Amino acid sequence: MEILSQLWSFLGLLTVLQNILPSQFLSLLHSLYESLQDFFTPFSYFDVPEFNGYCSVDHNELYRHVTLYLNSLHNPTNVASSSAAACRRLSLSRSKSSNRISFTVAPNNSIHDTFNGQRFSWTHHVETVQDSLDEKRSFSLKIPKRHRLTLLPLYLDHVTSKAAEFERTSRERRLFTNSGNGSSYDSGWVSVPFRHPSTFETLALETELKKQIMDDLKAFAAGKEFYSRVGRAWKRGYLLYGPPGSGKSSLIAAMANFLCYDVYDLELTKVSDNSELRSLLIQTTNRSVIVIEDIDCSVDLTADRCLKTTAREDHEEEMGRVTLSGLLNFTDGLWSCCGEERIVVFTTNFREKIDPALVRCGRMDVHVSLGTCGPAAFRSLVRNYLKIESHALFDVVDSCIRSGGGLTPAQIGEILLRNRRDVDVAMREVVAALQARVLACGGTRSAAVEYEEMVLRSPESVLVVGSPENWYSSPGKYVRKKRKEGSAMDKKVNFLVRLRSLTKSDSGRTGF
Repeated sequence: MEILSQLWSFLGLLTVLQNILPSQFLSLLHSLYESLQDFFTPFSYFDVPEFNGYCSVDHNELYRHVTLYLNSLHNPTNVASSSAAACRRLSLSRSKSSNRISFTVAPNNSIHDTFNGQRFSWTHHVETVQDSLDEKRSFSLKIPKRHRLTLLPLYLDHVTSKAAEFERTSRERRLFTNSGNGSSYDSGWVSVPFRHPSTFETLALETELKKQIMDDLKAFAAGKEFYSRVGRAWKRGYLLYGPPGSGKSSLIAAMANFLCYDVYDLELTKVSDNSELRSLLIQTTNRSVIVIEDIDCSVDLTADRCLKTTAREDHEEEMGRVTLSGLLNFTDGLWSCCGEERIVVFTTNFREKIDPALVRCGRMDVHVSLGTCGPAAFRSLVRNYLKIESHALFDVVDSCIRSGGGLTPAQIGEILLRNRRDVDVAMREVVAALQARVLACGGTRSAAVEYEEMVLRSPESVLVVGSPENWYSSPGKYVRKKRKEGSAMDKKVNFLVRLRSLTKSDSGRTGF
């Protein structure tokens, strides 16, 4: 009780002194106290307000970066999420258009971080403005005083880079298409959420090709300084060519998901002229994939360039059409550098129909040939559709592929899809279709070709034709009897007979 009475007496004395002493003297004492406190404390403090200045209209970009960075620390995929235990209270939120939960440090709570072996602390301050409903928000950074000159710039760069990466990977990505009003800067594109499930893990590609594409995309995404140093626009062109069903669209979706980019699907037939094409390009954002599918079918850009005179192109431009020169400027002209970190993708079924000037290096830097499935691509499809890693007929499939039999991922995927409830039936149907393809490569249109067309074009017909055993049990019906001795067709048929015997022996062991 005596201590409490002395304390109250001391507080009363301070109140009296505050009323008696001049305000200038009190300010001097307060400054002296803060100087002594700053001298003895081992930490330095830095404030990051939500707005710059006193007008509360200019947003502080660093405040947004700090918010994103602290949110990334609580991301479940981040190994640093163990720092969540250091924050006593978090605010959780989720927007209507996303399933991702956002973490925010609750007002007047702190979260700790470690950088270069040193401990940092962020405190979120929220104050209510007097006589107003507005709130004044800021972050306070506590950093070891002896390292502030060396660590502070590095740490803030680290916060900014991690915030940008987290924003790129966590934001909702969009799929855009041109609306036909490209001359208007407000309505040139319309969009929907981009939620295509294709990834490089599910993509039916050979292992080496898949690795090369992924490595090229990684180098491009991390090449900002390189492109600036060599004086090139930060963009890259991909030409994807191959037969229908070879996986061109799936590869585009996998590239966008891999890089977390938006996708702009440009429909050239809706573009009235070169001016509108440039307007659409200006409206695209950074970190995006600009796609023109089936470019050989979109507009008249694929004819022999020698036949296209200057007068003809001038006439096309006067008539309000997209010309070859306009598309060349779109991909590699001065207007192509109006944004950063863009990938331009052309797809076609017939590479030879495209004007060489449109696909040269600098415009289409990477040419990817997509065709029939190889062994690795086939196994990837089987894992995705049937959820198996091995099967007795894998060796038979590999032999058919090496002998010239090949189906596109779409063709094999359709067979696996309709037979996904029975693994053995699905594998036998694939083997039958591949064997039919090998026979078809002999150059004669036999019943084997008809069988292949029935299998691949009409799913219902498979029920009529039946299994490969039925196909081979009626050679007079399905295979022509007149064949020349020693011909290439005979060799392939003999090879398939051996494959059939192998298939039957495998079937006996696996209980087909």
